[in-house]
Amino acid sequence: MSTLKDVAKLAGVSTSAVSRAYTDGASVSAKTRQKIENAASTLGYAPSLIARSLATHRTKLIGLVANNFQNPVFLDVFDLYTRALQQRGYRPLLVNLTDLSDSEKSARLLKQYNVDGVIVATSTLPQALPITFRDAGLKVVHAFGRATQKPSVHVVGIDNLAAGRLAARSLMSRGYRKLGFLGGPEAATSTQDRARSFVAELKKARLPAPLLCYARAYSYDAGREAIGALLHDRDIEAIFCGDDLICMGAIDGARAAGLKVPKNIGFLGFNNMAMAGWSAYNLTTINQPIADIIRKSVELLLDLVEGEMITPSSTILSCSIIERGTLRPIQIKSARKR
Repeated sequence: MSTLKDVAKLAGVSTSAVSRAYTDGASVSAKTRQKIENAASTLGYAPSLIARSLATHRTKLIGLVANNFQNPVFLDVFDLYTRALQQRGYRPLLVNLTDLSDSEKSARLLKQYNVDGVIVATSTLPQALPITFRDAGLKVVHAFGRATQKPSVHVVGIDNLAAGRLAARSLMSRGYRKLGFLGGPEAATSTQDRARSFVAELKKARLPAPLLCYARAYSYDAGREAIGALLHDRDIEAIFCGDDLICMGAIDGARAAGLKVPKNIGFLGFNNMAMAGWSAYNLTTINQPIADIIRKSVELLLDLVEGEMITPSSTILSCSIIERGTLRPIQIKSARKR
């Protein structure tokens, strides 16, 4: 393999000039840069990222921590994160914490790879995890985390309390009165907040308390298993599911029980994953702006990595209803005659 010295010799410049040519922001004249690029092309030279990291103490690696790999949504999440980081010259180091609950061990793992920063991309891991990373000296952004007025680390996500209220109002606007909630794992902060505000909004409207049920995972099978507990009440009219994949499993479970959607029972999902639009489901759902959450998370973390001092804050993005075919139409009240 050609070395930096080989390029310098062929280009007739110093090794420091070659080094500057491959260092972001370093000063080198256009004429010298052209000589170096020509020599590098002739020799097939590419700078070693490992060698550069040893010299700069920067690896250009960003730890991406998650644990929801059974859900196809994560494939979109990982794709979007990877492309956003690569556009800025960084690479993701994927850390799977599905079976790892020791936050201090996780922090040591990331420090062993000398990552420049960490994005925690889940709401189901312990809330102390991002704080443990911060206390270990790592720069952290928690994507899809719980928003608070005084966050300990940067959070980018949605207001899950508002999402629960949106779901309740949407179902009530269609004339549904006997409702159910089928959430993801109960330990997830997103599930807790959506359920709490969903219940509160129905209580405010003086409707019966909804039936509550929680799936063991964000998966199709978990949704199909969990729906049985709600279908014991034959009066139930519609169900708000805290995840599209859970909702799809629940729909198929309801169909297997002889119910037609939306004629006999309605379903409202959450996320607006690509599969939600498939004709087999045509799922009415709440759109979570995943791409915007990822873009903002990457921008914020790389600002921190590159030296900006920013006080931890919560960045909240809005959700919206995506109308499809698993709920009956909104009921428009006729105006009173004067």
